[in-house]
Amino acid sequence: MPRTFHIRTFGCQMNEHDSERLAGLLVADGLVPTDDVTAADVVVLNTCCIRENADNKLYGHLGQLKALQQARPGMQIAVGGCLAQKDRDLVRARAGHVDVVFGTHNLARAPQLLRLAAEHGPQVEILDAPLPAGDAPATALGAMRDVPYAAWVTIQTGCDNSCAFCIVPQVRGPEISRPLDQLVGEVAALAAAGVTEVTLLGQNVNSYGRDITRRRPLFAELLRAVGAVDGIRRIRFTSPHPKDLRPDTIAAMAEVPAVCPHLHLPLQSGSDRVLSAMRRGYTAERYLARLAAARAAVPDLAVTTDIIVGFPGETDHEFEQTLEVAAEAGYDGAYTFIFSPRPGTRAAAMADAAVDPEVVAERFDRLKVVVERAALARHQARIGRVEEALVEGPSKRDPEVVTARTAQNKLVHFAPPPLGVPPVGAYVAVEVTGAAPHHLRGELRAVIAAPRHRVRIPLAVSAG
Repeated sequence: MPRTFHIRTFGCQMNEHDSERLAGLLVADGLVPTDDVTAADVVVLNTCCIRENADNKLYGHLGQLKALQQARPGMQIAVGGCLAQKDRDLVRARAGHVDVVFGTHNLARAPQLLRLAAEHGPQVEILDAPLPAGDAPATALGAMRDVPYAAWVTIQTGCDNSCAFCIVPQVRGPEISRPLDQLVGEVAALAAAGVTEVTLLGQNVNSYGRDITRRRPLFAELLRAVGAVDGIRRIRFTSPHPKDLRPDTIAAMAEVPAVCPHLHLPLQSGSDRVLSAMRRGYTAERYLARLAAARAAVPDLAVTTDIIVGFPGETDHEFEQTLEVAAEAGYDGAYTFIFSPRPGTRAAAMADAAVDPEVVAERFDRLKVVVERAALARHQARIGRVEEALVEGPSKRDPEVVTARTAQNKLVHFAPPPLGVPPVGAYVAVEVTGAAPHHLRGELRAVIAAPRHRVRIPLAVSAG
């Protein structure tokens, strides 16, 4: 009877895609996925280290798995990803029952490390640079996707920026771009398999290709090339850096029909002094100018962002500046975070300038009000419009309701018609009838295009 595996993922879309690739590698090695962690012969925790509580999450889960492992001799536990890359030997020092620890650069080695651990005992392998195989392990073609109609495509690994709060360059390394022709070929293969929507992934997609040409980024050219692939109806990308958002990228967004009218543009702060301390490379004025240029070029552009509250030294006035910029930007949504110091970053050395937690909490609540007010207004303005949406399946909160996603990356919920639920992966026309800060409500008007995929691929990966 084949051995089974279960992967639990913490963190961003890059981590989720890594888990898909890891699942594909384990299946190729003869393992079978399972949704039941208690029945798995191998449990992999794919970790994140962006936030401080990531450490607590990991070791809390490892504590729970210890009892399960004791009850099931032979069960293996592996820890991979960013936190493993950062903590290295500390993982086993704190949790001696872990069998394998691997990092961000050697994901492709995980199956072999599990075999070695079964024969020779615990294995810890953390590399300081990618494997000699180059970017081959980053391909999405061998990944096991839970969503057959959409795929993530890693265009770049690592980051060359030096944001004071961010640990990503330490755990992901410098920027390495995959060749453009290779990426286009991968997207074409995904389209041939029935994928209609791809999301291009990178820590700073706007700088894609700069390490290849040494002259200029190639991201606009990549958008145009992927947009020309037959069968690809939607192109998304994340995440761009405001300092590198160039006119040619904005032009490609406007001119390539498949590129979705959605831009995630992290602000982080509206204070120029705080932005300088964060080492972001732009001012609030420059940020708003680039946002205005994008909105002028791309009709009906939806804009989302990231904002950090309580960066060391942030004053009341500087926070008010963030509120003002957020209000002026009028975001469709925002991911708001309370500052979390990460060991080894510049910001972690600013502990003497830490903002009082009660003050931070109050600021966080005020920011949420400003962001949600703008989001609700933008959503209410869509009432009465007919949107093209991609069916994702039943709502997580109400299985009687169908969830779909518009080109602007907005969730729209609608009741299924009497004739039945449109299939997952279908493109439908939905009339917007109601709005909330985080989603739309609507009524199905027509099925525009049937799914192109033929089978649903199960994947034993759960989000943490």
